Amino acid sequence: MSQRHAAVEAGSGGYVEAVLHALSAEPSRAVITTAEGLVISAAEFRDRVYRLGGELTERGVSRGATVTLLTGNTAEALVARYAANLAGARVVTLYEGMSPPTMAHVMASVDCTLLLVDDQRLATAGELLQDPVVPQVLSLGPSGFAEDVLVTAAGRPARPMGGLVGPDDDWCIRHTGGTTGIPKGIRMTHGSYRRSLDHRTTNAGDPPRYLACTSLAHLAGIFTDMALHQGGSVVLRHGFEPGDVLATIERERITHIWLLPPLLYQLLDHPDLPRTDLSSLCRITYGGTAASPTRMRQAAKVLGPVLYGLYGQAEAQHITEAGPGEQEVTGRGGQLTVGRALPGVEIAIRDADGTTLPPGERGEVQVRTPYAMHGYWKQPELTAEVLRDGWVHTGDVGYLDEDGYLYIVDRIKEMIVVVGGHVYPAELEDLLLSHPAVAQCAVFGTRDEESVEHVHAAVVPVAGQRPSLEEIRDFVTARKGHLYAPDAVHLMPAIPLTAAGKPDKRMLRSQLSD
Repeated sequence: MSQRHAAVEAGSGGYVEAVLHALSAEPSRAVITTAEGLVISAAEFRDRVYRLGGELTERGVSRGATVTLLTGNTAEALVARYAANLAGARVVTLYEGMSPPTMAHVMASVDCTLLLVDDQRLATAGELLQDPVVPQVLSLGPSGFAEDVLVTAAGRPARPMGGLVGPDDDWCIRHTGGTTGIPKGIRMTHGSYRRSLDHRTTNAGDPPRYLACTSLAHLAGIFTDMALHQGGSVVLRHGFEPGDVLATIERERITHIWLLPPLLYQLLDHPDLPRTDLSSLCRITYGGTAASPTRMRQAAKVLGPVLYGLYGQAEAQHITEAGPGEQEVTGRGGQLTVGRALPGVEIAIRDADGTTLPPGERGEVQVRTPYAMHGYWKQPELTAEVLRDGWVHTGDVGYLDEDGYLYIVDRIKEMIVVVGGHVYPAELEDLLLSHPAVAQCAVFGTRDEESVEHVHAAVVPVAGQRPSLEEIRDFVTARKGHLYAPDAVHLMPAIPLTAAGKPDKRMLRSQLSD
């Protein structure tokens, strides 16, 4: 590529140009290893993006358009996202676990004009295509029901393209929520996302070699972008299976991986762990749900100084980080800190009147950050409620200590109002995970016919254990008082998860509240 094109890419407003500029610096290096073992070089990957970007542009995809992806953890999914963004479109990804009617509604709500499908989601696409509102469909490979756009694009020259978006243009709309209902659409801009990529991920490897074993539609996609932007490479797996993840880390010399805490616990409990060579691993990033202090201390002891906890939201991106050794930093009741503010991020704890509270006092966590969302898609009232005077109102309850460590107590909306006070599910979950018979748990509230709220605990017991309601209530009462003692304990083989991999409390509430 010419120096002029490189300069254009390095200086434009889109994050894709920045990633492609990094790929062009070392065109022969391997950057993607697919789940099937195919290795793709930087130049080959870059040129695939350019070819598909040119093809989409010729088909009318341009600035302001919305392209929806129904894709898995494939190289084609990455090429499609980059190409659509490069052409000027915003991207929406349909998460695994969404029902086809919800997917159709999401596409309609974001004014989608083109749906791209890869070989991992063909069955879902078949169901989705029965809905009459589905727009034009193209496949990323053979499908049997749509034109293979990659075949057509392969015949095009790989011409550099860029400068079609500005820093305030949306690169994506990320949707929040569970597997039912219509989730909120969060608008993220090229400018804020590109600024976030310029901050190197600490101790991710030099160069980083990232293992994407959770969905590219979520944080794994962001860490993939970071790895490629920082001169690294990415190994793709189609999903998380603990034995496969351990074997892949050893075989591929992985330096960085992102996991929700429950997935990290599965690695800790897997029989292959003691005999797996994890010496290449520099960083395990965890977050997304509350982490058990007991299990994280176990992880630190077994895995060494590689643990980095992140707290953030789609509305504000990454907010805090807790590095190695800080798994020992705990607050009231032994609660684990989520760390201190990342560079450029400000945190304030405020009450309902907007008064900033002193260290140790609980209130809403509010954040001022250059990486905040642009707003909610077509929801100006909700945007005005969450974005006020440059601050993101997270909806989380938390407190800061004297050293600036943040502790998250719970979501404001998750708080259970019981007779005598408030129960924060995350606090109770932390406590239950310290019970020797509890392997996993999720706490939620239900209302009876008189609108009185009751505390329920869904518990996955340790093998061979069956803790009773009385045993759990006595355990909780002795440590936190009778206010937190659950009214019901449901023993389950597994906790259902949302499409984002978090406990599906809406499903639990509907199944277990009778």
